[in-house]
Order: sequence, then structure tokens, then C-alpha cells
Amino acid sequence: MSQMEDRVRQLFGVSIEAKIAVADALSALIAKAGLRLVNCLLNDGKILLCGNGGSAANCLHFSAAMLNHFEVERPPLPVIVLNGDISSVTAIANDNNYDQVFARQIQALGQEGDVLLAITTSGNADSILQAVNAANEKGMDAIVLSGRDGGVIANHLGPEDIELRVVADNAARIREVHLFILHCFCDLIDQSLFGQMMG
Repeated sequence: MSQMEDRVRQLFGVSIEAKIAVADALSALIAKAGLRLVNCLLNDGKILLCGNGGSAANCLHFSAAMLNHFEVERPPLPVIVLNGDISSVTAIANDNNYDQVFARQIQALGQEGDVLLAITTSGNADSILQAVNAANEKGMDAIVLSGRDGGVIANHLGPEDIELRVVADNAARIREVHLFILHCFCDLIDQSLFGQMMG
């Protein structure tokens, strides 16, 4: 077996261990957050998402699954990816501060009953903190996928907000688990809203 193959197997093992740790620690909270998303959609709300870098990519992945479909064909669901509008993001960042790139969009698009799904590996991104603050001011609940020790944002969540913290130090492992949690949300939403179609 080559050194590279050994390394690949080691990475598989580390990733699996990270998911097992989250299964033990967060399954109940993931289910609670999934129910929050289901109820939002049942009540004609929409899901607003935001993240930076790799977390932004995870937002786009979730949005594609909601707007198109996850595993089976079903009606599209209302999701807006705040990091996906590059013109607005760059205009806000250029004219104001980058920390307002998501908050200003939430001020314009968010409504009471909507849910903010914010993703941050560190929990220290000012843009995510300001997004959560803006969502709470709009009467929206926030679900925050975080990592490490939760960062600054852990101490600034509203009473109804949910934090799903992946306690790991490696950003790649945190993002992998965040993506898996997003897949859990996709499945829970599909099963809850369209279970009869899922077989």
C-alpha cells in the first residue's frame, strides 16, 4: 500500500470519527432544527442561508437540493442564499462594511416566521454575527452551524436560536460534518412534507 493510499484511508477514518462524535452529541438538536425548518415551510416561510468561503459553498449545495430536489422529485421549496448574489454582496462590502453583507439582505428580504440558516466553521465571522442579529430583529429564528468552541456567536444567540456546534479543530472536518447535517435537513424536510412520495 502506498503512502498516499495510507493517507487517504487515514482521512476517511478521521472523517468517520468526526461524524460519529456528532451523532452522539447533536442528533436531538439536529432533529429539533429540522423540525424548525419544516414548520417554517409549512407556515409559508422561507429559509435564508449565509456563509463565507467553504461555508458559502455548503449554502449553495443546500439551496440546490431545496430549489430542485434532494433524492426524489418533489415541488421546489423557498430558499434564498444570501452569499449567492455576488452583485449585492460586493456592493454592500464596497459601500459599507463586509460585516453587513448578509444583514442588509435580511433587512430587505427577511420576514417574521422565516428562518436564517447560518454556517461558520469558527463562529467568529462578523458577517454571520450581524446576520443573526438582523434576523432576530426581524422576528426570525436562527439555526447556526458552527465549529471549534462556538466562537463569539455562541454568546450572541437569541433564546429561540439553535446552535449545532461541531467540536473539532480542523476546518475541513467541520465543513464535512456541516454538509452531512444539511443532508439530514434535506431528508427530514422531504420525509416530513412529502413522505408519501418517498416510499
